Amino acid sequence: MTIITDESCTGYGRAGHPERPQRITATVELLKCQQELALDWLKPASVTDEQILRAHTPAMLARLEHPEDFDADTPFFENICGLARASAAAALDALRLARAGKNAFSLMRPPGHHALRDKSMGFCYLNNVAIAALEALATGSKRVAVFDFDVHHGNGTEDILMNVPGIEFFSVHQHPAYPDTGAENRGRNCFNYPVGPGTTQLIYRAKLAHALDDLRCFRPDLIAVSAGFDAYLRDPLADGSLLAEDFHWLGATLRSLNVPLFTVLEGGYSKDLPELVFAYLKGVEDLPFSNPMSAA
Repeated sequence: MTIITDESCTGYGRAGHPERPQRITATVELLKCQQELALDWLKPASVTDEQILRAHTPAMLARLEHPEDFDADTPFFENICGLARASAAAALDALRLARAGKNAFSLMRPPGHHALRDKSMGFCYLNNVAIAALEALATGSKRVAVFDFDVHHGNGTEDILMNVPGIEFFSVHQHPAYPDTGAENRGRNCFNYPVGPGTTQLIYRAKLAHALDDLRCFRPDLIAVSAGFDAYLRDPLADGSLLAEDFHWLGATLRSLNVPLFTVLEGGYSKDLPELVFAYLKGVEDLPFSNPMSAA
């Protein structure tokens, strides 16, 4: 397993904002201290304007340089354009590693799945997973599945990828919830699996299993995963019910599809995020679940 990260992505933040640097620093610390997973570490390379502009408009890319907030949730920070580009580059590195037969996880911020084709929003500035999925199509992949298990609907990914031949998007998320989209399928290739607030763990996992069964029927040659860990029972930004064991199951189930796979971090705002990421990675690597948090 290769973890793609860069400490520079922890160099920005706003007091009280839930998308904080500690999401990365605490997760890196746990992963470097654990003894169960054999990990390689990689810093992201670069992303070209051509790769970004498959997913976004030129005006949106230029807007990242203007020193004004994008919305109430998405502040402007010095060099946010460079930081967002590094996060997108990490997704491209994860794609490259997946094609080489390796498991890869992009542990970067900012996240990306709310970024629309022409607008940054929802803590997201560039849509990392969409940029990587479109790069995959442009460089030889024929059937790309994008699977999003963040508790918030990946509205930006849907906006960018809707009706793109060769891609199917599967999103399991809470509804109603921010950004108040994803109540039904859209276009020919965007499939949404909404779950109500407070849905039980058993029913939530069944909805995830349903989406993964549909993904399997698509017969992808590549799977890109938007991994949000905010459907966790104790996450402060939603009303999910999942536990660490469920994220382990997600990783193991995705691995069992026997398709090249890469993962990018989206949401997850509880103090337990490091343990949740660790559980998911152990599932992807086919290691048994042993996290005592499941009984907490």
